[in-house]
Amino acid sequence: MKTTILPQCAKCSAAYCSKMSLEEINKAILPEYCPMKTGEKVIKSVIEKYGKDDVKRIYVPATITEKEAYESVRGVVMAVRPRIKELIEFGKLIHAEKIGVAFCAGMQDEAARIVAILEKAGFAVASVRCKCGGTDKTKLNVAKEYKIGDSSKFEAACNPILQAQLLNNAETDINVIVGLCLGHDMLFTMNSKAPVTTLIVKDRLLGHNPVIALYSDYHKDIVESQKRT
Repeated sequence: MKTTILPQCAKCSAAYCSKMSLEEINKAILPEYCPMKTGEKVIKSVIEKYGKDDVKRIYVPATITEKEAYESVRGVVMAVRPRIKELIEFGKLIHAEKIGVAFCAGMQDEAARIVAILEKAGFAVASVRCKCGGTDKTKLNVAKEYKIGDSSKFEAACNPILQAQLLNNAETDINVIVGLCLGHDMLFTMNSKAPVTTLIVKDRLLGHNPVIALYSDYHKDIVESQKRT
């Protein structure tokens, strides 16, 4: 049986792909796990997909948004836009008129602020709370012992598929995730007809800033104690 070599770009400090083109690279110097060593055919076939209209509609404005997120300030290239501003400018570039916001019930305040900013920027905004539908968790095939509170009482389930469906019905041009639970965000994305971007990722412990756990010794024991066995 042929063994598939997994791409391991995160382990490559040389980052040849960021410094020279595929045609310029000497394949001999590439690590065995580099996709560019044996995957030239795949790379070239993927490049062709960027010529499709539905891809160009997203990719070209995204790259323009990336470029315009930087400016030269006193001779130094610096980032000048927060993510919410990038969302606004990207939306304008793709001529979006209606934006959907799928938010966690625990982020009511943040969602309200986001909606107000997007509306002020000229977009029509549809927003849907995760608990919309008032459905008990047990009705969505979750055993009652997995309720956070009293298992004998009603506990509203997050309903990402309903969130997606309601925004589909609203015919949004872009949908924005604001703090949906891990996994629920996947289901929302799977069921959304409009392209989806995440503005806020949920991290209950770290104030929705998960990158802290990668650098902090204070959280190392928490992360490593929950390794897969």
